[in-house]
Amino acid sequence: MSSDWRPSCTLSALQARAGLLRRIRAFFDRQGVLEVDTPLLAPTTATDPHLHSLSVTLDGRQQYLQTSPEFAMKRLLAAGSGPIFQLGKVFRADESGRWHNREFTLLEWYRPGFDEHALMAEIEALVRESIGQGERLGPARHVRYRDLFRDELGVDPMEASVDELASLASRRIDVGDLRQDRDGWLQLLFSHCIEPSLRGLVFVEQFPASQAALAQLVEDADGDAVARRFELYVDGVELANGYYELSDGDEQRRRFEQDNRQRRAVGLPEMPVDEALLAALHSGLPACAGVALGVDRLLMLQLGAGHIHEVLPFPAGGA
Repeated sequence: MSSDWRPSCTLSALQARAGLLRRIRAFFDRQGVLEVDTPLLAPTTATDPHLHSLSVTLDGRQQYLQTSPEFAMKRLLAAGSGPIFQLGKVFRADESGRWHNREFTLLEWYRPGFDEHALMAEIEALVRESIGQGERLGPARHVRYRDLFRDELGVDPMEASVDELASLASRRIDVGDLRQDRDGWLQLLFSHCIEPSLRGLVFVEQFPASQAALAQLVEDADGDAVARRFELYVDGVELANGYYELSDGDEQRRRFEQDNRQRRAVGLPEMPVDEALLAALHSGLPACAGVALGVDRLLMLQLGAGHIHEVLPFPAGGA
């Protein structure tokens, strides 16, 4: 008989979670955004080489626990759903630590007719209302990814070579014999050297084109292609990741194939391409912006919790 049966969080944390979920649903109800519910288990998953999916075998076929409901939600958008949100569990195999759990609660929503700037304004309103201490955060700050590297590290992330980025990382971080590609070094420098400086409520915008994921590209003020992608940080904690959504099915296929080439290069298994999503894009995805927001982290910020286990009754890996 297990002696470790008690929940890791308090009853008051469970009550706070229930209250947060009620406020989120009330917010979207007032905005006229429809709640939807898509499958957690599917025959395809994210191809991104930095995301590691959990899988099961059913009737001899591999199925994947979803890292995000994005692909299914875009099929609903293409079918004419209008603005939608989903609030539920997602899974990532390599997520563990103070701010991470392999199973976590994600809020994802899509706004036809919104660009990324309109969506950021809505995210700010939701976050301030949800955690009930918006005035503490002060005014939101918007800053370009490129400018953060220039100001904090004295390097232009769009121009620096792989060797220059590796050398900078070795001076600032204990990297040992770590080997990375260009984006790997950029992500390492960003997470270790820039994220901790992002105090208050900060939207980081215009990521490198190579980190566009499912976002459209645009030319920045310096004449370089950048992603119409943003991330929201609150007191140095990444809370949300959003895009002005890519709607070109051919370009999306090219990005999926590039992801799988990168997977092969580092010894990761290739992921099956979601042909249903590509068909939906070809049928016509409405111009829209979308975002995914970590609910457990939002609750941690509301409660001032120091570890994600303080807001989860039974963390992944427990009984």
